Amino acid sequence: MVEGVKREGLVHVPAAAKTQPSPVVFAFHGHGGNMHNATRMFPIHELWPEAIVVFLQGLNTPGRLTDPEGKKPGWQSTSGILGDRDLKLFDAVLASLRADYRVDDKRIYSTGHSNGGGFTYLLWAERGDVFAAMAPSAAAATRSRSSLKPKPVLHIAGENDPLVKYAWQQATIQALLKLNECSAGVAWDKDPNCTLHPSATGNPVVTAIHPGDHSFPKKAPEVIVKFFKEH
Repeated sequence: MVEGVKREGLVHVPAAAKTQPSPVVFAFHGHGGNMHNATRMFPIHELWPEAIVVFLQGLNTPGRLTDPEGKKPGWQSTSGILGDRDLKLFDAVLASLRADYRVDDKRIYSTGHSNGGGFTYLLWAERGDVFAAMAPSAAAATRSRSSLKPKPVLHIAGENDPLVKYAWQQATIQALLKLNECSAGVAWDKDPNCTLHPSATGNPVVTAIHPGDHSFPKKAPEVIVKFFKEH
């Protein structure tokens, strides 16, 4: 219950989480998605079974790009709207995990696609000190960009995204490169679509640029887990 509203989520808890410090990954579905399809889109619990993985369920939310009447579930896009209901949900869930399990506070991460990626950027802006690294997909940090502090980030983008325009995402990426004081990119993960920009402050930016549209690449979860494990 968050301020009188029942909130739901699916949580993968490894058996060792009661006795050993365990990483935590939050994975947020896009607008119109749900916690069940998030487990299939982000099978992080299968790729990293030692991690606690949290798939929360959004509430009906007006979309900035689609669904203006808010008939489908999603996440708040900026701080201060909708009573900060989703930021408060995150706080409540993390507190519950810390009470019930041995959370490794140096290994807490967030990823999400589309509206979920935007919420990952919002969490970075509003709860940044909590996280070790972030991995948003098909999202832009248009409004939260000024509140971001240097942090390792993997950004996944489609060159032909018709919804969250590639140009918007490129503007976010350029801002992250400047924020993290990054140098020229080099190949990463032996993947021609992935580029690592080393950081003078130890906060690298990895871009995973695919030729597709707004869809989430099937290989993306593997790339996300590899990146999180490095940080």
